[in-house]
Amino acid sequence: MAEKFEFQAEVGRLLDIVANALYSEKEIFLRELISNASDACDKLRYKSIQDEKLLEGQPDLNIRLYFDTDARTLTVEDTGIGMNRAELIENLGTIAHSGTQKLVEQLEEAKGDVNLIGQFGVGFYAAFMVADKVEVKTRKAGEETAYEWVSDGRGAYEVDETLKENRGTQITLHLKEDAGEFLLEERLKQIVVKYSDHINFPILLGEGEDAPQINSGSALWMRPKSEITEKQYIEFYHHVSSGGMAVDEPLYQWHWKAEGMFEYTNLLYIPGMKPFDLYDPKRNHGVKLYVKRVYITDGVEGLIPPFLRFMRGVVDSEDLPLNISREMLQHNPVVAKMGSAITKKILGDLENMAVDNPGLFKDIWGQYGPVIKEGLYDAHQFRDQLNKVVRFHSTRGDDLVSLQDYIDEMKDGQEHIYYISGPDLDTVKNSPQLEGFKAKGVEVLFMTDTIDEFWLPVAHDYMNKTFKSITRGASELSKIAEDEKSDKDKKDTAKDSKKSGQDVSALIEKMKEVLGDEIKDIAVSERLTESPVCLVADESGADMHIERLLKKSQGYEELTKRILEVNDTHPVILKLQELASANDDNKDVLVDASWLLLDQARIIEGDPLPDPSGFARRMAKMMEQGLLDITPPAKKTKAKKKTSKAKPSKKKKTA
Repeated sequence: MAEKFEFQAEVGRLLDIVANALYSEKEIFLRELISNASDACDKLRYKSIQDEKLLEGQPDLNIRLYFDTDARTLTVEDTGIGMNRAELIENLGTIAHSGTQKLVEQLEEAKGDVNLIGQFGVGFYAAFMVADKVEVKTRKAGEETAYEWVSDGRGAYEVDETLKENRGTQITLHLKEDAGEFLLEERLKQIVVKYSDHINFPILLGEGEDAPQINSGSALWMRPKSEITEKQYIEFYHHVSSGGMAVDEPLYQWHWKAEGMFEYTNLLYIPGMKPFDLYDPKRNHGVKLYVKRVYITDGVEGLIPPFLRFMRGVVDSEDLPLNISREMLQHNPVVAKMGSAITKKILGDLENMAVDNPGLFKDIWGQYGPVIKEGLYDAHQFRDQLNKVVRFHSTRGDDLVSLQDYIDEMKDGQEHIYYISGPDLDTVKNSPQLEGFKAKGVEVLFMTDTIDEFWLPVAHDYMNKTFKSITRGASELSKIAEDEKSDKDKKDTAKDSKKSGQDVSALIEKMKEVLGDEIKDIAVSERLTESPVCLVADESGADMHIERLLKKSQGYEELTKRILEVNDTHPVILKLQELASANDDNKDVLVDASWLLLDQARIIEGDPLPDPSGFARRMAKMMEQGLLDITPPAKKTKAKKKTSKAKPSKKKKTA
């Protein structure tokens, strides 16, 4: 007797979106079903290497399409691995994926764009675009019992035992009224050639033994590049990406054959669309490993490094044994050497691309730069190459700069590669700590990716120039030579120098008394030219940005006190110095001003204020005091025009 199950909640919502939305390309359902059938044949071919009995009685691996015009059904059948009862329920009743909720939300936001489904590996449900009922009969290789799964896609499905003579999976779609085109032989041929011509198993059209094969059936990556069209490359990318339903086009592709000590063929892609789970620590790369055209497994550790985990495609080895297990692969020296050579090839091409095709490189870096930079932290064997590839925004302008670009533009006397880290470009570009560096024409790199805080301490230096945060320790700007300036600039600099270097020691002492343990120290700043104050970390302390990151992500409580730097040329500081040097009558003003300056520095850094009400009270008080000192201009009264009224003249009467 059939057992009834409810779909997982997210599956129910997903099916509702699929069934009730309009789509421009319904034909992609067939691409997905054929792709799943191909995967099932791949898995069986691999398992049969270790257990030949799995192929007994049915040695051929193929995919078959046939239809019944009267019954309005289309069937996709394969002779692959098949499923048992538990696998049937798991694969077709749930979405066992950490991003399930995100998938549904994105589909709803995109108004049901089914093309997104493939990004989450659940493209089977696209069948309900064209079918109001789907029947799945399946029998797992090596087992006697077959099972049937039936659903109309409306919230529930039934599973029962059934009869099926051979292993594999048979999916029968009861087509909707508006899906009659998929009962036409020529239409099915057209779709297969368009999407699935590269499938490495015969796709047969019809039920008989003499049914014709309608795909070329050869591994695309083994063909000469001259015989492959750009369209075929793109369709193969769709096949190997995101469960066979990716609709984006690759940003770049590699197709080459390596010969020498080891022989292997590669067809690799950089996706045009960033994978939704790109930053999931459990995520593996999407490159499939084949041995002599036999699919082995996905995501082999060591084949593609974690910092290139966005890659898609195929690596086909001629040297690995066919019966190798996944566990043995992870420690196999052939895999390690192939992986190293592939990585060096990709990094070398990216380095050349940055020079020869900067527009394309900028697109790739914009998508995947933060991930590639992870290699600077945990892939020391590739660090030299990565140093040539990585790019940064900086104070130089809008263009990305390399580390070599930075070194080439360093000033006389400059000993460090200066950088500033923060949550985003807008924040770091407006940081007061940049002012002195800009004034001297010293370039500062912007580090706005989370990984930057981790690879910088590990990398330490580039070409013997150490990385130094401008928000930590002394700036050392006095050691760096000034830019060459015009006569006018020199005169302006001379004028400015008369204002600088004023003694503000009295103010600093007062502020230290007021602020006490809130800060580690107060010092005159070399790095400020416009702002009155800024906060910096001690030379031996953690950078301010990483403390904020740790506090946000791990509940890390700030342990280091910061240094408050004051600008001894700023009018506010100079005025407060006058008050501090006068007498104690100004004590209340100095107290309020000290706290306001510290809070101002905190606000600029994006830190929360420990006493918001105190800040508001002091700010209101200062504003009130400032407004009282302003004398409004006297109102101008309009002078009244004197108008003389003409007296009526007395006319002399005449006789």
